[in-house]
Amino acid sequence: MIAAGGLLLTLAELGELPGARVIDFSGGAVRGVCGVCIDSRLAGEGSLFAALPGARQDGHAFVEAAFDRGAAAAMVAEARLNDPTPGLADLAKRRGRALVVLPGTLRGLQDAARLYLKKFPRLLKMAVSGSAGKSTVKEIAAAIIGREKETVYNPGNLNSETGLPLAVFEVRTGHEAGIFEMGMNRPGEIAELASVLEPRVALITNIGSAHIGILGSREGIAKEKKNIFSRFSGTETALVPADDEFRDFLAEGVRGTVKFYGAAACAEWGGVRDLGLEGSEIRWAGEWARFRLPGRHNLKNAAAAIALAREAGAGDRAIRQGLESVRPLFGRSEIVWGPVTVIRDCYNASPESAAEALAFCDGLDWPGRKIYVLASMLELGDQAPASHERLGRALAASAADRVFLLGEEMGAAAEALLEAGGKDFYHAGTMEALAGALEAYARPGDLVLLKGSRGKALERLSGLLAAIREPAVQGGVHVS
Repeated sequence: MIAAGGLLLTLAELGELPGARVIDFSGGAVRGVCGVCIDSRLAGEGSLFAALPGARQDGHAFVEAAFDRGAAAAMVAEARLNDPTPGLADLAKRRGRALVVLPGTLRGLQDAARLYLKKFPRLLKMAVSGSAGKSTVKEIAAAIIGREKETVYNPGNLNSETGLPLAVFEVRTGHEAGIFEMGMNRPGEIAELASVLEPRVALITNIGSAHIGILGSREGIAKEKKNIFSRFSGTETALVPADDEFRDFLAEGVRGTVKFYGAAACAEWGGVRDLGLEGSEIRWAGEWARFRLPGRHNLKNAAAAIALAREAGAGDRAIRQGLESVRPLFGRSEIVWGPVTVIRDCYNASPESAAEALAFCDGLDWPGRKIYVLASMLELGDQAPASHERLGRALAASAADRVFLLGEEMGAAAEALLEAGGKDFYHAGTMEALAGALEAYARPGDLVLLKGSRGKALERLSGLLAAIREPAVQGGVHVS
């Protein structure tokens, strides 16, 4: 999070934040900050460390560690300033650093990011949200737009109430377009992030069941995601998926131009050649482009990214070249080739994405066995039992030669598989048990799907699967 050079915000500007006051113990040596972080281990020379409260640790306890690594200032809460531990005022005085004191540091971090963005009035600010595909759409769009414009976008998965503000501080003077994904872990978060970014163009990928345990229904999810348009004043553009059942709700009442996007909405989209695990070829404006992300859902992601790119003025050549340059992100439709070929789609899971993964694998022409490994879909709330039961029925009808299940929630899927009969499956309560059973069953030539929520970390099976080889043969006897 450290700038290449120059100040991002001066102390005087930080003092203009709502409710802020600056206490400068540096004697004028600290004029401002050249980077922003919330992890003291990432603090660098001249940076601002924002001390955020957390469920497990409070950032105020790490202000000294940030100073040790060169932080010039710390953003701290007014209520913590006079606590004897860690003694923030005395600490800053001893170290000759500055304190930016605010009613709340999370709000202060967001206000600082909002203030920083005002320095770049020519930046085309674009936002992406939705139940699935946000990161992939962002990456594809950046690959396309970046062919013609200096483009900045969230590094990794910095899309939360803290991640988005940190991503904003990556903007520099030469950037012409900024693409920022917005995630959600609580009600009101999308509106909060939109108030920081104030996007000129905003896109919703889809409305699914991810986070339904937080918002209670898909209608609640749609209402929350629609807040990405909440800062529109009338001149902005909303991009809504043409084939989503909530499209009319998402478009209704938006203050700005609403455009429905999708392959069918593009005259230049001339068809697709399916290449299975190798991805697809997309015909765009009369020429074919190789697109290496497999599956129908990634074609939808490509159409969404193209919609964003066209709003940025991207030409047909840039669209084709951008599509061809994209590679899978970790855990998202990632193909790991080897004696056992693995589809590593385990960055996250919802009922919709799990169904898409099964449909994709079922449709593959594969000479060996197909093994589907699925872990619990989390954050589904009261709908978890029914959702896992439906997944179990889908697995019973799938092309899998054997199914492996992990997690307590998958008990409903196991019951559905047992009731349906005819499908070989194994339900594990622990990763250790799952790994042992999978290692005993898998052999070279198999195709293995790994699909589950982030909390289950199915990628931990990757090393085990990569090590599977045919047993050696000596004198007609297998040696393992």
